[in-house]
Amino acid sequence: MSASEIASTPAAETDPLASPEARLYSIPSLCVFAFLIGLVAATGAVIFRYLISIVHNIFYYGTFSLYYDANQFEAPSSFGALIILAPVIGGLIVVFLVKTFAPEAKGHGVPEVMFAIYHNKGNVRGVVAIVKSLASAISIGSGASVGREGPIIQIGASFGSTLARTLHMVRWQKITLLSAGAGAGIAATFNTPLGGVLFAVEMLLPEVSSRTFLPVVVATATATYVARIALGLDPAFIVPIAALQPHQAVDTVQLLAYAVLGGCAGVASWAFVKFLAWCEDIFPMLPGNEYTQNVVGMLMIGCLSYAFFVTTGHYHTAGVGYATIQDILNGTPYTFILLAVLLLAKIAATSISLGSGASGGVFSPSLFIGATLGGAIGVVGALLFPEHGFSPAEFALVGMGALVGGATGASMTAIVMIFEMTRDYNVIVPLVLAVAIAVGVRRSLISANIYTIKLRNRGKPIPSMRHTNMYLVRQAKELMAKNFMILPVETPLTEVVAKLSACGARHVIASDGTRIAGFARFGTIPYAPDRDCGQTLRDIMSTDYVIAPQTNILNSVIARMNQRDRSYAIIIEGDPGVPRPDDVVGVIDTSEIASAVVANHYA
Repeated sequence: MSASEIASTPAAETDPLASPEARLYSIPSLCVFAFLIGLVAATGAVIFRYLISIVHNIFYYGTFSLYYDANQFEAPSSFGALIILAPVIGGLIVVFLVKTFAPEAKGHGVPEVMFAIYHNKGNVRGVVAIVKSLASAISIGSGASVGREGPIIQIGASFGSTLARTLHMVRWQKITLLSAGAGAGIAATFNTPLGGVLFAVEMLLPEVSSRTFLPVVVATATATYVARIALGLDPAFIVPIAALQPHQAVDTVQLLAYAVLGGCAGVASWAFVKFLAWCEDIFPMLPGNEYTQNVVGMLMIGCLSYAFFVTTGHYHTAGVGYATIQDILNGTPYTFILLAVLLLAKIAATSISLGSGASGGVFSPSLFIGATLGGAIGVVGALLFPEHGFSPAEFALVGMGALVGGATGASMTAIVMIFEMTRDYNVIVPLVLAVAIAVGVRRSLISANIYTIKLRNRGKPIPSMRHTNMYLVRQAKELMAKNFMILPVETPLTEVVAKLSACGARHVIASDGTRIAGFARFGTIPYAPDRDCGQTLRDIMSTDYVIAPQTNILNSVIARMNQRDRSYAIIIEGDPGVPRPDDVVGVIDTSEIASAVVANHYA
């Protein structure tokens, strides 16, 4: 979500809690609301899947049908080489929908949900659910290389936030229901109730406690149950090797190979994160407008998928890519070269799709990339160590979890979801090992994950340490004291007191030319009128402070104060690199922090 889009959001949409009508609901009431959110999220997941089926059949075969099994390869398109234009036409429709009705629906969804939690008080507009559903269904169905989990996460979050805003809930309850909707959406999409809960906990919830955890569990359990009634009980992927009973612990050579896979997955995650961020930055800089930029990107996507069809017989990089994943897990022989080409092509296709304006998720592409990477290492292992029982399918399965964990940073979510999606417990030990190494390697290369880098590059960073209390999510500019004056350090105290009395300010920022020299809060400084009148501001100012941008959340400000053993924070506008007195917009000390804690239940 760009700065211009954020600025254009109506005030009623961005700050409904400015109204004194905000209410605090009981935990049982929240659970009832979470149950309703789970029903809606599951219904949305089912409708969304049918929308994809309709769009896909129209674009590829010119027919209207609700049947489409994404896990199976399909017959060639009846349009022949003209199928190259399918993602182009679909992309133009998507750009129109997003540009006209909901700019937040652009991209892969989860960053926009995180933005709402940390920078927009938990507000997600209701129209986003409708536009996101249509735009993502068209993107996926017409062949853009994106996933279906991001849209349903945003759809569930949108309904949770809309319900909370309608009921005038306090902020922490609004964020809780938003997270419950997102977790319910991913649980219904992949038939992964535990994965949905962990996703909400690891990626979204700023606070994990009984008051936030219970509604999330209720929503995800409800959504999973309803989705199973509508879509069946089967896991997302059928893994034939899962039925085999292990007769011994994992072979040592294989375990070392799984560790190598984890390291490679970390590097691949880094490449995916960087290239996606680059594409999201470079496409808006191309000549023309959003429509022409989208045509360029989608034409590349169409040509790539058709090139795979000509050479392999299948449109591997089009859509969610589940058929390729399922084929690898089935044990179908793939050469190392083909798997490596598919890996690089999927990274490029997904990044170009999202960079040029497609609407969809990155979770499914991450599964695809991980499956091809793992399969490739499994093929090499089988050639080098034929007596050690290497299975490319098993390595593909572990690669899926390692890539998801590395790219998103949600290690527990990756482990549990891969288990729930495949029901294969045999690979749990190498899966844990590979995911841990992948996350560690990616973090050593780049701190931001595939969700947070988009917001960081747009000046809306998400804290790396997210689990805290809800009041610490508030931005510094919302609670800082603004009654301050900026005075030179040599100003006599008698003059300082006179100036403060005249304007009612209590804080003084001491300036020494173009730099900030210190801080003083009157009422806490050692000064009395009968003391030496020669005292100046320099004599009583404190240097016990840190500098923080006004967009930092309170959690980040307090963490910086703790790391540097400081008691105050001077809040500035802009980059804190070389702050000047004129950049100061406020002050935070123990009084402001205490006020935020007291107001926790009401904001």
